[in-house]
Amino acid sequence: METVLLVLHLLIAIFLVGIILLQNSSGNALSGLGGGTSASSFLSARGKGNLLTKITTVLAVAFFVSSISLSIYYRNPEHKAKSILEQPSATTDSSVPLVPVAGE
Repeated sequence: METVLLVLHLLIAIFLVGIILLQNSSGNALSGLGGGTSASSFLSARGKGNLLTKITTVLAVAFFVSSISLSIYYRNPEHKAKSILEQPSATTDSSVPLVPVAGE
């Protein structure tokens, strides 16, 4: 569950940044990448702006929901990350010496 939430959160963040960069701004950001002829015939400038705004809104809400769900998930003490130093070692065989003995 933890991995799924983290991957979903990361994908939402990447798509949100990409959609924000595609929006028309005063500096025209990356909105010119759509092309002049085919993009204009498919969506008008106003229609494209409205579509990008709606997608941005949906992704922003999804980002906040995933952020809140991750914080709730990690709030439980049983889901806290543990140090590798606190875990028992993999070799628990007492016949194997931990330190080499001189003279053998």
